[in-house]
Amino acid sequence: MLDRTAAADGSWAAQGRCRELDPDGFFVQGAHQQKVKTLCAACSVRLECLADALDNRIEFGVWGGMTERERRRLLREHPGVSDWYEALERARTRSECRTG
Repeated sequence: MLDRTAAADGSWAAQGRCRELDPDGFFVQGAHQQKVKTLCAACSVRLECLADALDNRIEFGVWGGMTERERRRLLREHPGVSDWYEALERARTRSECRTG
């Protein structure tokens, strides 16, 4: 897992599973988005990627395993979040505690 500094300065991108793939492949529609999301699922920097997209309100493409529609919904449901990395990490920790 990366430290918070790595997520903040953008270096997480160099460690993503997608680093050697065509970036255009992440800006697709419909069923193709599900295929892209599967690539993200096993990525070691998925959380950092998603937090960056949410913090910067990136409108298009699949980021951190979420489509633009999924990210918009998350932003609407949690308008007070100012640090998405922290919020997502907290949610992941709670989830891991429940699944044991």
